[in-house]
Amino acid sequence: MNLPGMANLQKQVAKMQEDMVNMQEKLDAERMETSSNGGVVKVVTSGMGELISIDISAEIIDPSDPETLSDLITVAVRDAMKQAQDHHTEQMGSITGGLAGRLPGLGLPL
Repeated sequence: MNLPGMANLQKQVAKMQEDMVNMQEKLDAERMETSSNGGVVKVVTSGMGELISIDISAEIIDPSDPETLSDLITVAVRDAMKQAQDHHTEQMGSITGGLAGRLPGLGLPL
């Protein structure tokens, strides 16, 4: 057993873990905005995928047509969550070399 090699590997893993924690903090502080139907519904998430806010323009609110508003909100939230997830995967991949999606425990699910 090569103990010096094992010690080096442990240092690399510890550095990767530290980098991942730092990246998670950075992603948590980031804000990403998406919208639907030309911006009448805007959704803001953190880079970690946490829903921060939903803004709805008064012009789209029609009490006789709640389905349209519901659809617009659903589209905007789905797009926001997808954008945040893709951004998260890309950023964490820069640390893990793409292993996060292939090895359990290296990536943090949204």
